[in-house]
Amino acid sequence: MLSCYAVLSGQGIVSGVVTEADSGMPIPGANVVVKGTNQGTVTDFDGKYSIDVKTFPVVLVFSSLGFSSKEVSVNTASVLNVTLSVSATALDEVVITGLATSVKRSNSANAVASISAQKLVGVAQPQTLDGALAGKFSGAIVSSNSGAPGGGMSVKLRGITSVFGNSQPLYIVDGVYVDNSSISAGLNAVSAAAGGGSSSNQDNPSNRIADLDPNDIENIEILKGASAAAIYGSRAAAGVVIITTKSGRSGKTQIQLTQSLGFNSAINLLGMRNYDEDKVRASFGDAAVPNFIAARDSGRLVDYEDELYGDTGFISNTAFNITGGNDRTGFFAGFSHKNEEGIVKRTGYEKTSVRLNLNHKISDQLKIGLNSNYINSSTDRGFFNNDNTGTTIGIALTGTPPWVDLFPDANGNYPDNPNGASNPLQTRDLITNNEEVNRVIMGGSVEWDIYNTSRSSLKLTARAGLDSYDLLTKAIFPKVLQFQKPSNGGVNGVSVQGTTVNRNINFSGFLVHNYFTNNNLHFRTQAGITREFFNRNSYLITAQDLIASETNIDQAGSQQATQFRLKQEDSGFFIQEEVNYQDKFILTAGLRGDKSSNNGDANKLYYYPKASLAANLNNFEFLKMSGVDQLKLRIAYGEAGNFAAFGSLFTSFNSTLIGGIGGTGVNGISLTGVLGNSTIEPERQKELELGFDFRFLKNKVGLEFTYYTKKVDKLILNAANEPSSGFGTEVVNAGSLENKGIEVALNVKVAQSDDFNWDSSLNFWKNKSEITKLNIPAFNLGAFGATLGTFRIEEGKSATQIVGISPNGLQVFGDAEPDFQMTFNNTVQYKNVELSFLFHWKQGGDNVNLTTLLTDLNGTSHDYDDTGLDPSGSLANGPYRVSQLGTSAKVFVEDASYLRLRELGLYYRIPSNLLNNWFGNFVSGAKIGFTGTNLLNFFDYNSYDPEVSNFGSNGISTGVEVTPFPSSKRFMFHFSVNF
Repeated sequence: MLSCYAVLSGQGIVSGVVTEADSGMPIPGANVVVKGTNQGTVTDFDGKYSIDVKTFPVVLVFSSLGFSSKEVSVNTASVLNVTLSVSATALDEVVITGLATSVKRSNSANAVASISAQKLVGVAQPQTLDGALAGKFSGAIVSSNSGAPGGGMSVKLRGITSVFGNSQPLYIVDGVYVDNSSISAGLNAVSAAAGGGSSSNQDNPSNRIADLDPNDIENIEILKGASAAAIYGSRAAAGVVIITTKSGRSGKTQIQLTQSLGFNSAINLLGMRNYDEDKVRASFGDAAVPNFIAARDSGRLVDYEDELYGDTGFISNTAFNITGGNDRTGFFAGFSHKNEEGIVKRTGYEKTSVRLNLNHKISDQLKIGLNSNYINSSTDRGFFNNDNTGTTIGIALTGTPPWVDLFPDANGNYPDNPNGASNPLQTRDLITNNEEVNRVIMGGSVEWDIYNTSRSSLKLTARAGLDSYDLLTKAIFPKVLQFQKPSNGGVNGVSVQGTTVNRNINFSGFLVHNYFTNNNLHFRTQAGITREFFNRNSYLITAQDLIASETNIDQAGSQQATQFRLKQEDSGFFIQEEVNYQDKFILTAGLRGDKSSNNGDANKLYYYPKASLAANLNNFEFLKMSGVDQLKLRIAYGEAGNFAAFGSLFTSFNSTLIGGIGGTGVNGISLTGVLGNSTIEPERQKELELGFDFRFLKNKVGLEFTYYTKKVDKLILNAANEPSSGFGTEVVNAGSLENKGIEVALNVKVAQSDDFNWDSSLNFWKNKSEITKLNIPAFNLGAFGATLGTFRIEEGKSATQIVGISPNGLQVFGDAEPDFQMTFNNTVQYKNVELSFLFHWKQGGDNVNLTTLLTDLNGTSHDYDDTGLDPSGSLANGPYRVSQLGTSAKVFVEDASYLRLRELGLYYRIPSNLLNNWFGNFVSGAKIGFTGTNLLNFFDYNSYDPEVSNFGSNGISTGVEVTPFPSSKRFMFHFSVNF
């Protein structure tokens, strides 16, 4: 009787379940709205909904983040089950708007980059996670610091954000704050780089984000600027990379096995100088001529560059994962093993990763999740980069002519190198430089659906995360090495062993409230608190005068220990309000408050606001245009911070041995020369971002444009002190810098049919920086001084300018910032064959190339005798370059432009009918393929690769080269099968 009344009166309840079209899995949190009104509801954890309709007929709109929306006409009260398909266009991609919420890209006011699993590893298997980011999105410089196995990457988002502070983005993995430090192995005790200090960024350390397995990742969001990242506060100045790993789904258990085999080789070997008697006599003297003639006539001239860097390293990657679940529990388990040999003998990278992700629904209102990852890796990185003792492999190579015999005899005894401090073959074969990592990353979450009605809902989310790793470094230089022999000035063997224990813990809790009004408005309010603890303890023990062949540090004549300890506690809160008017106007405003033990006042809160507005003009009836699918204008503003480096608050001391009474030694302390500042404040970044998104021809063509201006105030710098104070410098807030840039993305569906599809994208971006304010005198920074080319911080000039001496005084010779970058990405699919490729063009951006200087000084440069001119019209040969040493640094600053084929993938998917004939229903899919990384490289840079940095990922001083580990290209063959 009641149902008859409902039908007659035009009222009733429509209910049902919203599920995924592919898997049948329920979609929680999907919106169900009566079209043209504000009346709506949200599905529960089981995808169920119920909505009270006042008048029939109506059109119900079903939508959820990441899925294409669906409209369904309903004429009467009924049970209506709806399936939603995964969105095929970027309009419905999910992007991050806060610590607890996301939004459809079509409604986002920020240019947030998204990288799916397919884009990350679907074309070519990357060496490391950060390496997989290169060329995949605009607004970044992603470059390799070294070609050594195990990584070593630098990621800068929208220019330089700090001079001395952190310049690398914050990485968040499933809600866990992940450490990405590069920790020295203490090789400077042998190389004497950086004055022989035990801790330095010049000894080619890897970085810890390389520990993560890219195959475990579902999606990555890159918040490039403060307007997007402000919600993360004082750690977000350099941007935020948010990583979501794969999770389980209800339905049939699925198993995937992937095997990749391949090899790598050097991108670009330079070759030998073409010697004759006159050239040998001019560079090496009369005594070397007979040795050259004898070696030449007997065919014993050796290309030592090829001998050291010409190996082909074998690569094997194995990955296995299993995913599944039921209506209450989902799981994803993954195992991977990587074994990669380097292009230099006795270098390589081996890593094993095990992951288990679980989610369980305790009740209709309560859900828990656990993400866990264990990583074990071992990396042998050789002995490269800067060196003041002539002992690294690269430095020794620069002085080694091809007629010298450096090979061991039948008993394995190596001869001393008469032309250098070390025999590079002996160094390569006998030294040890190993990093071993044991790491656990765990994140847990609890989601409580407190209530859910047709107009409002409230959810509580609590998260906890742990990033814990032990890093063991071992550097062994046996006493038999040429440069370790006391007769050659050595110390009879060195053993440097280090241990780093790092523990990061973070907690957070959020409330998210959704509310639909009578005025077609959707309000989403979120508020929460965060707490983070960071604790690191690093030891390095250097032992010299090794006893016999022992390598234990206690089996040595002398030992020296150093220790670095870091403890930091951060806490904060955030609030954010989002207002959505029928997907026409989307307004967001938020505030983050932070305090930290790293600030001058540990109890002072620093506030970081954000606000944004997006207007989808195509959703207004009077502005709709034929063929236009999206026309969105957007504006965003945000602020973020950057902590002072640990230790900036206080004055540090070193232990020392001083003279005592009667000439006896007394242990004491000495000042380091840097005065701490108890009032230091974090650097503050302010960014304004403007842009538009335009899509037309049924989403076949899309254009995105973004302009940003980013200013960093209160730069943390080292100011010179009066010598009488006893301190050379003091840590101060003393300047400002600004970055301005544009980002353009063009996406085109060139062809779309059942058998043939072609997607193409073109990204263009550029950035320009300027020191807008400097309260202290201009100063040089990084590199090796103005004689060879260095960076200079100067008001009114680029933050990355490279200067050097010249006949006219100090002169600007280049800039490390590229003029622009561009990528061209294509995926072409014909039936079961898929071809993908990514070209990356970097125009401009200069390096300080000191490898060429060292080969010039030794008369071994491959182009030493060239007679041509460089682009500026100067002679481009060894004698001319050497003549400029002490006169002009111009010849050491080189254009580092390049065009490279970063990735290439060609796959064949075996037809399902063949699989059914061969295996029945046991195998659900299989494909084979060939991939390559850095296969084609075009550049005029006079060394192995323009992507290089002697100083690691340091913000300003990247792009300085001193005999690096050469970069490599990779060729891989793949096979994967799904069960």
